Amino acid sequence: MEEGKEYSLIEGYTLPPIVFSEAEANALITAQQIILQNKYQSFKDEYTNAITKIKTVLRSDGKDKTKKLESRIAYIKNLKGDVSSNNLIHVQSAIINQVLLRIEYVALYDGNKTKRDIEPMAIYHTQENWIMIAWCRMREAFRDFRLDRIEEIVITTTHFEDRNFDLMTYFKSKLERK
Repeated sequence: MEEGKEYSLIEGYTLPPIVFSEAEANALITAQQIILQNKYQSFKDEYTNAITKIKTVLRSDGKDKTKKLESRIAYIKNLKGDVSSNNLIHVQSAIINQVLLRIEYVALYDGNKTKRDIEPMAIYHTQENWIMIAWCRMREAFRDFRLDRIEEIVITTTHFEDRNFDLMTYFKSKLERK
């Protein structure tokens, strides 16, 4: 098979349908309510697309139950519906493909803008913000970048090595510095 081409089965063969337990479907619907309150539009869009595909393969009784649960579950956060960034999906892609990002970043403490080439290593979420940990080539050190502070982002074709980065080791080293 070629990438991007359709798959076909020999006549008489079928693929089994995707089957979710009620608890698995409920977990997906609950996660959807949390994600829809997120400030990152690209993340919400991609999750919504995925969940829509999943819902199409549910049996009719499963569809009815998910609709009922959707109408009776809420995650109250970000009440204004603020959208702060579309960068999350780009950053995730750059992390898994190990490609350099060129960003224009606005510092939180003084509002100064800097252009940086960074090697994204990981992301984490805290206090309604996604934060990227990256090797900053300008500072020659790991730095944290709030995604909503990135005004411009360019995904380059330049690949980098992963620097043997370990997220938990990074967090431990930050705690030890305090």
